[in-house]
Amino acid sequence: PTDATVLDVGAWDGKWKALLPEYENMDAVEAFEPNLKNLGAYRNVFHADIREFEYDHYDLIIFGDIVEHLTPEQAKAMLDYAKPRCKDMVIAVPFLYRQGAIYGNPYEVHIQDDLTAELFDERYPGYEVLVDAANDYRYYHKPSK
Repeated sequence: PTDATVLDVGAWDGKWKALLPEYENMDAVEAFEPNLKNLGAYRNVFHADIREFEYDHYDLIIFGDIVEHLTPEQAKAMLDYAKPRCKDMVIAVPFLYRQGAIYGNPYEVHIQDDLTAELFDERYPGYEVLVDAANDYRYYHKPSK
């Protein structure tokens, strides 16, 4: 429902809020301070690193291109923390994609540039494919039960 509470992790330029403008209860968390100026449409904007950000509950958490920026251990800890704190989550992941810092943003470096669909399933078991967008990109979600 459009009154659901939503957390957009690593909101960067506000893409998810632009795609889902009818969701008025959408918050953003962004680690790179210069990006905060792009996030005025969100209900709340938190300047924080998701690895240290604490929250109680959201109906939906969107991890759009976040997993690859963390070590496997950090990503697993982030997802494990989120799982009981949301009804659903969407995880968008590019595969085999190398990337360095962009616009001086060190958070943009892809640490897991080796990710494939098989490796994602091995490192992060239990998530279901929501959309297989291409050979090099996939959306996952948390199973309902």
